Parts: sequence; structure tokens; C-alpha cells
Amino acid sequence: MNETSTPIKQTNFIQDIIDEDMRTNRFDRPVHTRFPPEPNGYLHIGHAKAICVNFGTAAANGGLCNLRFDDTNPTKEDEEYVEAIMEDIRWLGFDWEDRLYFASDYFEQLYQYAVELIKRGKAYVCDLTPEQIKEYRGTLTEPGRESPYRNRSVEENLDLFQRMRNGEFPDGSRVLRARIDMASPNMNMRDPVLYRIMRATHHRTGDKWCIYPMYDYAHPLSDAIEGITHSLCSLEFEDHRPLYNWILEALEIPYPPKQIEFARLNLNYTIASKRKLRRLIDQGILAGWDDPRLVTLRGLRRRGYTPESIVEFCRLVGVSKTNSVHDLAMLEHCVREDLNKRAQRVMAVLRPLKVTIETYPEDLVEEFEIENNPEDPAAGGRKVPFSRVVYIEQDDFMENPPKKFHRLAPGREIRLKGAYYITCREVIKDPVTGEVTELICTHDPASRGGYTSDGRRVLGTSHWVSAAHAIPAEVRLYDKLFTVPDPDRDGDPGAYLNPESMVVLQNCLVEPSLAAAAVGDRFQFLRQGYFCLDPDTTKEKLVFNRIVSLKDTWSKIQKSGG
Repeated sequence: MNETSTPIKQTNFIQDIIDEDMRTNRFDRPVHTRFPPEPNGYLHIGHAKAICVNFGTAAANGGLCNLRFDDTNPTKEDEEYVEAIMEDIRWLGFDWEDRLYFASDYFEQLYQYAVELIKRGKAYVCDLTPEQIKEYRGTLTEPGRESPYRNRSVEENLDLFQRMRNGEFPDGSRVLRARIDMASPNMNMRDPVLYRIMRATHHRTGDKWCIYPMYDYAHPLSDAIEGITHSLCSLEFEDHRPLYNWILEALEIPYPPKQIEFARLNLNYTIASKRKLRRLIDQGILAGWDDPRLVTLRGLRRRGYTPESIVEFCRLVGVSKTNSVHDLAMLEHCVREDLNKRAQRVMAVLRPLKVTIETYPEDLVEEFEIENNPEDPAAGGRKVPFSRVVYIEQDDFMENPPKKFHRLAPGREIRLKGAYYITCREVIKDPVTGEVTELICTHDPASRGGYTSDGRRVLGTSHWVSAAHAIPAEVRLYDKLFTVPDPDRDGDPGAYLNPESMVVLQNCLVEPSLAAAAVGDRFQFLRQGYFCLDPDTTKEKLVFNRIVSLKDTWSKIQKSGG
């Protein structure tokens, strides 16, 4: 792990369990966890919490954490997702070192374990169709019915299971089921399916197998094979824990791993459903899985979030046993706090208004030293060119300002940051629309650098760019993707899409120092927010994504005790 994931032993119920297990010497080995993603999609912020919990818990206890892909369903999996998931985990700052595994590594062992269950009378081949299995399972208030194939002999089951492996039966015609209890109040214990016939090319094993294990079967045994001590899962697997334990006990696995469930990370104004997100992508509403409006790790990275801020967010959320929904503003607070320390301040004008300083020489260009980051004394400064014509924000001028407006107005003096005091003398408007198109101003030569020798003060300071030196840019302003905190409340999040989730500004201007920026570089645009250079940038035009605004609503809520 790198600096984003420094191991700190936190007090929570998982750590309490581990401490007790270590005290009683429950295991014959150090703490060993695993992160087991399915390679059927891209990771999101919820996975980030699982990564932090698994890798962080292991590191804090001097143990190890494996990366294991649960590749037991070849119809939905792809090598593309494997590579993307590894890239995302490394980006977060975690390292599995040489402990990269796949459930498919264990297909032969899992098959032999299944044979052993058959020999012990704990598994049988069932010929019921999927629909019949569901019907026989019963309901939450009614017990299930035993399959008519439940009492086949060990010999017949061994023969049929071998023939399933050999490909003698059609897909879906037979399954291997555990023989447990069809009257169990836990539906997962009503003779669950362990293997199904599925002719599908696997991204690693090709066409070697035509039967594949179910996740609930492969999971505990993969943990056992790898020597996992604590199998940390999200809360939806709590009802699966009895089956997890049953499989390990039925096979008499020594020092079996312990499954512990913790609450998932849920955020308001977001959805994580791959199916529903894919629909929005297919409809062209979202640009892809790295759309900066998504809380996929790829989307957050493209938008400009730092891995440090995401890890800190997961730390603040903590580990609990109860599901809850966290405020998206809390995540934004974390990236804002991180970027405040590291992001260089620069000047960018998003909605330009031309300002001609008639008292400034036409052929003169000066350079002013402007600090890079007041939060970081070591960040130094940079030279920014200044000339007779500059651009300021349209919002920094009002022809008839209210009392508390402290920017430029007719006859009013303001400071151009790091440059001069200027006073608006004339307002030029479009004769057709009446829109203000240019301001004619004068400057005070004695205010060079933004201060006067007589100590005269002005209330307003505006950022600016020199017209002769500014670089054109496209700026994408992102907001919440949905208009309501629970967009999936009716099952159709598309009904709550925020039409202002992305606003594209085409005619922005940025200071010339940004010509040297690389894709992924992050900056604070003075008074505008934090921005990141997007991969869509070309030689002709820079493209920036707004990461977050400067307004920290979550911090204000915390300070007010809300």
C-alpha cells in the first residue's frame, strides 16, 4: 500500500471479532482477508469501501489480503473488467503483491469437493427445471417440498455428475444440489444449487468446462483453499452465512474461515445498479462507465477525484452492521479538503466579459507574480502576463448593483488580482440585444501588484485573463445526476434525471500557464471551484471538468450540529 492507505487499526465490530480470534488462537495463521469482485462490470464507490475494509483490516493487523476474481459465470464476464478492476484498486493505493487469484484456478478442486459431498450423502443431481426448483422451494411462510430426485443413490449421483461434466446433457437439464433442509426458515438452505450446466466460453478456461459452480458454493471453498481467516462481506450475504458454514462443515475443512458482514456504502442522489446504468448509457444519456457524473471509480477518477479523498471518505463512513445512506456532500467535502492542500490556484474566466483599460499602454505587457497555493508555502508562485485588454467574469459586473454587491459597476473601483486597481468609466452594449459586451476602464498605475502605497482599500477583487495570452477552453460543470435523494424509489431512476447534471461552457478562457497541464492535472479556478483536465483535450482546445464547487455544504452542516 502507498500513502493513500496507511494501515491504522480502527475500533469497530470487525476489529473486535479479530482481536478475540487472535486472543483465543482460533486460526493457525495470521489475519488473511480477500477482495473478491466479479469481473462483470466496473467498480463503484461501494466497492471502494469493501477494498478499504479488506485491505485495510489485513494491513492494520499485520496480515495479508488477496485479490480474487469470482469468475464463475462466464456469460457475463470479460478480461476487460479484470484489467479495469486491477487498475482501479492500484489507483486507490492498494497492492495484492503476488496474491492474484481466480475462482477458475480452483475449478478442478471445487469439482472434487462436490464429488466428496456426493459421497458423504450431502449432494445430489436433480432433474427439476429451474421453474420447478423455484416452485418446490416454497415461500417465506410455507416450507419447500423435496425433489423427487433427492434420494438417488450415491452411485447414481456420482455417475450423473460425471456425465454432467462430460457434456452429455443439455444446458439447464440437470443441476447438483446440496441436501440440507427443505423446511429451513432460511430459503438459502433449502437444497441450494451448487452446480449448473452452462455451455459458455470462459475468459480463462475456454471451453474446458461445461458445468460451473454457483457463487455460494465457490466462495467458502475458495476462501478455505487460500487460507483466508476472515471473509469480510457486505450485509446482503448475512442470510448466506449459514450455507457458507454448512459447506465448510460438511467437508470438515480444518480452521475454516469466518464470514463477517458489514453495511454497504450507499450514497444519496446516486444508483449503483449495473443494469439501470447500462440502460442510461445505451440511451446515450451517459457517455460511458467513466462518465464523470457516475460514482464508478473510473467516473470519479476522470472527474478529478483523488484516491486519497475516496479512502478518507471510506474512513469517515466507518464500519457498521446497519445499512444507511450517506450524503453525497460528504464525499465532495473529502475531495475538497484534499485538493485545498494540493491544487494550484489559477485564473480562468468561464463567461468572459471584455475589459479595455484605456489608460494602459497598448503595446505594454507586464508579468505579475501570483502565488500558486496559499495553503502550501512551498508551492511558490508563477508569472502571469497582463495587457491592455483583459477578460473578467460577466457576473463580476452589474450596471445597477444592489447594496452588497462588491464587484465592478459604473464608477466603481475594484482590484484585478495581483495586477492593478481599475475603475469602470463606460459600458458598451449590443445595440440590438442590450447585452453588455465591453467595459471601458481606467487604472491606477500606483496600484501595481494590486496594492497602493497610500493604503487605499477596495472591497472587490476579480480574477482575469489577458486577452492576448488567454487559451480557449471548454469547461464542463457537473452536478448531481438525479434530482431526488432516492432516484430508485420507483424502480425508474431515469424519471429523476437532473437536466443540469452537465452544463458545457464552450467559450471559456484560461491563463497561459495551463498550456503545460497534463490530462488528469487538478487545479482550483479562483472563485469557481476545483477542476481537472479531461482526456477530451486537444491541441486546439483544453477541456476541463469541474470536480466540485468551492461551497462546502457538508462542512457547514457538521459545524451547525446538523
